[in-house]
Amino acid sequence: MYQTITIVGHLGGEPEMRYTPAGKAVTNFSVAVDASYNDAAGAAVKQTTWFRVAAWGKLAEACAAYLAKGKLVLVEGRVSARAYLREGVPVAALEITASVVKFLSAREQPEEPPAEEAF
Repeated sequence: MYQTITIVGHLGGEPEMRYTPAGKAVTNFSVAVDASYNDAAGAAVKQTTWFRVAAWGKLAEACAAYLAKGKLVLVEGRVSARAYLREGVPVAALEITASVVKFLSAREQPEEPPAEEAF
C-alpha cells in the first residue's frame, strides 16, 4: 500500500523544534491551505483547511532554521486523521508526516550595510 499527499500553503505560526529522548529532532508546524470558489448565489467563498505537519531528523532541523510564520511552503508526506474533543466539541485534525518540504517564499535579502560617509 502507498499513500501520499501534497499541499501548498502558508505557515500559521512559528515552527517548534524539539528532540525525542533518543536524540532525534522533530519539528512541528501548521499549514493553512486556502481554496476560493463562488457559491450558488455567485458570492465568493474562501475556505481554509489546516494541516499539522511533523518533520523528522535533518529535515526537521532545516524546517526549524528556515521556516517562519506566513512563509509559503510545499509539503509532501503521509497523512493521518485524528478526532478528539475540544471543550466538548468534536474536532478532526489532519496530520502529515513530511517526507519532502520545499521552501517556496523568496529568501530574505540581508540588509544593505550603511554607506560609509566621506570625510
